Amino acid sequence: MLKERGYLLLVEDEPTLQMLNTEILRQSGYTVKQAYTLSEANKIIKEKMPRGIILDIRLPDGNGFEFLNELRKKSNVPVLILTALDAEEDIIKGLSFGSDDYLTKPYESSVFLARVESMLRRAEKIPAFLETGHFKLYPTSGVALLKGEDLLLSQKEYSVLQLLVQQFAAQDQDDALSNEHLYEKVWMQEMIDNNSLKQTIRKLREKLKNSVYTISNLKNKGYFLEYK
Repeated sequence: MLKERGYLLLVEDEPTLQMLNTEILRQSGYTVKQAYTLSEANKIIKEKMPRGIILDIRLPDGNGFEFLNELRKKSNVPVLILTALDAEEDIIKGLSFGSDDYLTKPYESSVFLARVESMLRRAEKIPAFLETGHFKLYPTSGVALLKGEDLLLSQKEYSVLQLLVQQFAAQDQDDALSNEHLYEKVWMQEMIDNNSLKQTIRKLREKLKNSVYTISNLKNKGYFLEYK
């Protein structure tokens, strides 16, 4: 008897492929919930967030990229994009929106399963939460608590704050995080301009304004978290 390995959400509107991938995953011990539309997917994740999501892009009621972008505002659940869209710009878009992997159709069943399991293994290496000072950060869900209060961060805000908190915990304020470093780690691409980063920092400062922390800027070096 196979060991239960948690539940995965498979978002795919093509019935044959939906059933084939479901059978592959079930034979490997996973419970699979199926969604043929984004509306169905949203209903499922509201009930319980899955261990991982396999996501098509072209769906009857919307675009998987937009679904992923909204998902990343509330969760870091691992996502594998599975799509016929194989253009370089689509792959870059999927990864920049926060997917953990990108697999184009057609593909071998063994490759599909290997990609899913590799994605889940990487996610499991992330600690349940990070705690330092008054912060408690949950990498999987993207939730950041400050003195027990949810800061209600977007995915990008959370990712920037986590890097700053980790630097702060290492007592490494003299080595500020550069614009280029933050952009590469959070937006996963080279920095074209830093407007997105500036807006994210501005929003974080606003959410930290009543706390003992502030985000400072070291000229020509970058950002760091410090006590006021």
